[in-house]
Amino acid sequence: MSLLPESASFEELVQDYFLAVRGAGLMLSALDTQLLTEWAREGVPFEVVARGISRSAEKALWDARPGEPVLRSLRACRRQVDAEIKKYRSLTAGAGAEPEPASRRRKALTWEQTRHARLCDALEDLAGREVALAARVTWLRGTVLARVPDEPAQLDAQEALSFLALLRALPFSERRQVWRDARAVGVEQQVMSTHARRLSRRFRVVAAVRRRFGMKEV
Repeated sequence: MSLLPESASFEELVQDYFLAVRGAGLMLSALDTQLLTEWAREGVPFEVVARGISRSAEKALWDARPGEPVLRSLRACRRQVDAEIKKYRSLTAGAGAEPEPASRRRKALTWEQTRHARLCDALEDLAGREVALAARVTWLRGTVLARVPDEPAQLDAQEALSFLALLRALPFSERRQVWRDARAVGVEQQVMSTHARRLSRRFRVVAAVRRRFGMKEV
């Protein structure tokens, strides 16, 4: 998700992602930095925090005024990020616990498996609502979503590819409107790196596709 070096710290990864999705700014405030340090101590994967940030940004995206950043501060993401951390911990807790008897045993789903299942269910629901997309959803289930990723980063890539594939399945006039909707919101600064600008645009396009299909949460 980032072009930072492999040695980049958790804090650097989160800051890079937040500023790219926000579309403006060069550094975090002192209060935001303090919050970022708290999240780093949680010991969760970067992608868990990034998902909370993207969900916060998506909720604020359509209310942002032209030329204004989608998010004013990292603290505005706290509720969503904390919820994702809690969800991640609840799904990973007990992974090394002593197994229950076979009669009571129920296979626990990982964070990745849960998200993958929710995305597949949302796509099946979409196929039922928009018959013209049924073939594209079937193709996605057999290719892009054929396996559950082992890592959060792979799951993020799966989700983005799925929504972009749905966009390409729309008639040209509708695709153009979704692109226009994506370009009409948010802001990009000239000082942003090429990677940050690309990430910012991808976030807005995926958000616009989800909005077009009424898929707020997956």
